[in-house]
Amino acid sequence: MTNVTSAKSARRPHHWRRDLVELAALFTAVAVADAVANMIAHGPDGAFLLVASAVALVATATFHTWWARRHSHAPPASGAGGADPGAARDEQGADRTAGPAGPAATTLWRMRTTVRDEPGSLAALCAALAAHSVDILTLQTHPLAEGTVDEFLLRAPDTLLARDLTREVAAAGGRDTWIERADAHDLVDTPTRVLGLATRTALDPAELPLAIRQLLGRCTIHHHPAPAAGGHGTADIPVEGVLTGTEMRLRDPHGGGITVERPHLPFTPTEFARARALVELDTRLGPRLPRGREVFTLPEGERITVRRADRDDLDAARALHARCSDRTLGLRYHGPVRDADRYLDHLLSPRFGRTLAVQTGSGRLIALGHLLWDGDETEVALIVEDAWQRRGIGSELLGRLVASAGEARCSQVYAVTQASNTGMVATMRSLGLPLDYQIDEGTLVITARLDQTAAAPWTGPYGDETVPEQATTPADR
Repeated sequence: MTNVTSAKSARRPHHWRRDLVELAALFTAVAVADAVANMIAHGPDGAFLLVASAVALVATATFHTWWARRHSHAPPASGAGGADPGAARDEQGADRTAGPAGPAATTLWRMRTTVRDEPGSLAALCAALAAHSVDILTLQTHPLAEGTVDEFLLRAPDTLLARDLTREVAAAGGRDTWIERADAHDLVDTPTRVLGLATRTALDPAELPLAIRQLLGRCTIHHHPAPAAGGHGTADIPVEGVLTGTEMRLRDPHGGGITVERPHLPFTPTEFARARALVELDTRLGPRLPRGREVFTLPEGERITVRRADRDDLDAARALHARCSDRTLGLRYHGPVRDADRYLDHLLSPRFGRTLAVQTGSGRLIALGHLLWDGDETEVALIVEDAWQRRGIGSELLGRLVASAGEARCSQVYAVTQASNTGMVATMRSLGLPLDYQIDEGTLVITARLDQTAAAPWTGPYGDETVPEQATTPADR
């Protein structure tokens, strides 16, 4: 299926001396053959010998022709002077066409289509793709009762548009075809990607929603809390989960349920089984939290620590709220100050995102930063105790949260605050990323578009000591 471009062979110079030698050899051979034929024909059994010689000559010529065809392929020429233009494959798997024309421009596509569960259906589809120089990099099959869903990762010429691919697939027997652009992350084979997602989930429970999203592609994930006593809702989800077309529901063993929606593409039983396996892995491992700590020194000389936080920090977070002014709480939670504590149980749950806590050398909590998985979007939020504001703590927290969002392949993050919160605006601007501002009745939404630099580990201006992360259980605290 690889498109190989060949060049015209160079014209060789004509050698007249070789032609003269070959002509002389031909006349000599004819003269010798005539003399031998006359000698044999006039002797005893002359006719029999001539026939035997003819048969031997024909057999020898046939054998020589077969041998020449089988062994006439010389090894390819090498070096600058004798190299023939051809196609080479680079270490990323991209097809490169050598020669003056340079590499051929290609596009990566993810495509899914349904074919009949009959012998030859997949072969016809592959032949249609090969006819248009489309390279099949990976292929997954999802058996269904009414057919088979085939999922491809394709490398196609830039000139071949999505509608052209869809049309050719339909002509080859594919139906319900879905196609979208892919990127370099999709070049990882499926078993490797699934194992990587399982490892991330095992190390950090906050990774489960992200792992499911990366496993299933573009989808929306919602976590629903457990219903109140006597109520109904997610508690009705069976242990094995529920799959209904474009929606799957999974029971969260830590309380509530997880709903995954993908309106543009129905889920297959294979995808449902993979998502359920990740949830079961999280269930078996139980509560855990990476306990990496990073210590940095503020300009005034105080040494403070940044670490991950969860619901075990609920009391310390409430004490932080008690020390904050009404203005600080109002800017953070955009509602009645007396309701601030009600949000903490949700914010500190690893099901909804990641939380970073900043504490002093004595262990007092002075700031919290949240990275929240809001459906298919990502929100960042900060609160810093009044006495510790304007010392760079907010910028330090925000930089680490945005770096985590980049590692999770989020394309953007947003912060919701009041238009009068100049401190949050300055903190977002310190990221050095493109920002979009939207104001509605005094509410300001600042969206930062992430780039490749956001995916790198955050190295803030004060970092000077790091304790490696390790997964622990509450008993290790």
